[in-house]
Amino acid sequence: MLDQTISRIRRNHGLEHATIHVLTEKFKQFSAQGNSDHRGFSLNIYGEIEESQVEAAVREARERLRNGEHHLAVHPNCGTVLVTTAALATLAVQLVFGAESLRGDSSSNNKLVTLFNTGPMAVLMAVLAIIVSKPLGMKLQEQYTTDGHIGDMEIVRVRKV
Repeated sequence: MLDQTISRIRRNHGLEHATIHVLTEKFKQFSAQGNSDHRGFSLNIYGEIEESQVEAAVREARERLRNGEHHLAVHPNCGTVLVTTAALATLAVQLVFGAESLRGDSSSNNKLVTLFNTGPMAVLMAVLAIIVSKPLGMKLQEQYTTDGHIGDMEIVRVRKV
């Protein structure tokens, strides 16, 4: 039961991303924020796109996924990528400051000096973490949070809220 629920979420998430890709191909001036669960997905669309155009994009996305364009299920602005980036950057900075705190004394006079001495290394490590995080987040998304193999998934309805 849990496996089926997770599979539905991943497939809905993949269709959500594919829909955003299709909309992006057709409309250059819009942005969207989506959310998927076991019941389907929702998109908050900011821009001049009609409900009928969104429905056409969902249907096109479904067909393109079914026809093998599974890469459409992965999107660079997904929350999975954002969480991966935040986690790696935070971990990198914490490691730098943690290593520094093990080396020196922790008196309040030294904390400012430590910040100025260690800050550039922390920024460098955060930047490296950010560079690594995007491809890693995309891979995590592909493996765990989306699925481009939607099978016999059907579109029940598209509605404006």
